[in-house]
Amino acid sequence: MAASDVAGRSDAAETSVWVRAAACFERWRGGEAGALDELVRLMTPVLWHTVRAYGLTQAAAEDAVQNTWLALVRNGHQVAEPAAIGGWLLTTARRTAWRTKSGDGKATAVEDAQLAAGLPPTAAAETSALEQLSGSALWEHVRSLDDRCQRLLRIVAFDDRPDYAGLAQNLGMPIGSIGPTRRRCLDKLRSSLEKGGQL
Repeated sequence: MAASDVAGRSDAAETSVWVRAAACFERWRGGEAGALDELVRLMTPVLWHTVRAYGLTQAAAEDAVQNTWLALVRNGHQVAEPAAIGGWLLTTARRTAWRTKSGDGKATAVEDAQLAAGLPPTAAAETSALEQLSGSALWEHVRSLDDRCQRLLRIVAFDDRPDYAGLAQNLGMPIGSIGPTRRRCLDKLRSSLEKGGQL
């Protein structure tokens, strides 16, 4: 399989996620309660990878993802364009993760009854993410990379506008080193995929 075919499929899949998220959000705002369930199933793995890239524990990452969804239920009316929902969710998740990691923000305890009206009962975020990614050879190869590369590639894969200042501080490296480090990590990943016969 040519590298261009893999890139093309990746672009199509990424576009599909954002387009589907916008459609779900628009339907939810239009009064279709089940559309929020679809949005949660679609975007939770993306949010999970985003918050985990900040080095949060499983419990803290679950709280960050849950608080992101709670923020949507409370403030979703502030999102003017449905197409912006993906970016809004990622930005909210990044800010929540950063506050948690920095110790500036505390997780807000929420009663189950408060969430029940807007969110369906689902499996833990990590379980959901792992189920969707378990069959993916790409993520097996990503997991074989060093911790810094894994964290950096998770953000590159799921966040089209990463917070480079926060990322640099979180990874303990200058902002100017992020691009070259990302390139080296992608080269390592490509090499691993080629050795595994995936490219």
